[in-house]
Amino acid sequence: MLAQQLLNGILSGAVYALFALGFTLMFGVLGVINLTYGFYFSTGAFIALYATHYLHMPIWAALPFAAAVTGLIAIVIDELLLGPLRRAKAPELSSLMVTLGATLLLYSLMTAWFTTDIRRFPPAVFDGGAFEIAGLRITLSQILIVATTALIVGALALLLQKTRLGLAVRALAENPDAAQLMGVNAGGIVRLVSFISGALGGAAGVLIGLNYNAIQPYMGEAMMLKGFAVIIVGGLGDIRGAVIAGLVLGLLESVTAGYIASSMKDAVGFLLLVLTLWFRPVGLFGRVAAKRA
Repeated sequence: MLAQQLLNGILSGAVYALFALGFTLMFGVLGVINLTYGFYFSTGAFIALYATHYLHMPIWAALPFAAAVTGLIAIVIDELLLGPLRRAKAPELSSLMVTLGATLLLYSLMTAWFTTDIRRFPPAVFDGGAFEIAGLRITLSQILIVATTALIVGALALLLQKTRLGLAVRALAENPDAAQLMGVNAGGIVRLVSFISGALGGAAGVLIGLNYNAIQPYMGEAMMLKGFAVIIVGGLGDIRGAVIAGLVLGLLESVTAGYIASSMKDAVGFLLLVLTLWFRPVGLFGRVAAKRA
């Protein structure tokens, strides 16, 4: 029983980590909390649903297709909403309010188009069978979740740590003015980060939609609450922290649902968030910013 609960927690935590990766990358490099990020989660799921239902794509093709299209949408939204604020050097609260209003508008438009009815992938998209491994039950969709998350986390780590492009991203996150003086194309890096973040959010939406086979416009809204908890606990802007905090949250939720009450599961993230803010406000891997006179 415990082993199965832990396995389920790892699977949930993998999606939380994948979702929070783009969220924390966006904050770490661009310095904004973009509340439209939950919309990317829902958008990715609906694009994959369209690709499998109408374009008859297999899921292995629909997943990267949905992620890429969502990433392009993220670039457009970022340029329309946040580009003018960056050029005007507006305070951080401005971006928060603008993206909050945009989120309400985008969800309303998506609901008007798709309605709030739950939609499902075609039955032929993925085999719903399960495997028994050492007494543990795991489905193909859950294997896809873990494999995709591991692949994306590894690829993102290699990009940021082992390439000149990753060096430019880290330089812009550390000191935007100095990075531009050293020849970093700030506009290009901003668009790249927006694309990667949107693609990660879209991919997470596809995986959750596939795992539960239930897609509706507001599915990203609930995930945003998990995302906030993960990036605060892990440390704002820290990718390693986002992965570890996502897995920890998934495990705690699964154990709580299995041994206490399923109705208490969603409270775990809030409790973890509060405890982190009380005892370590910068998060598990966050750094205290040095104050200069």
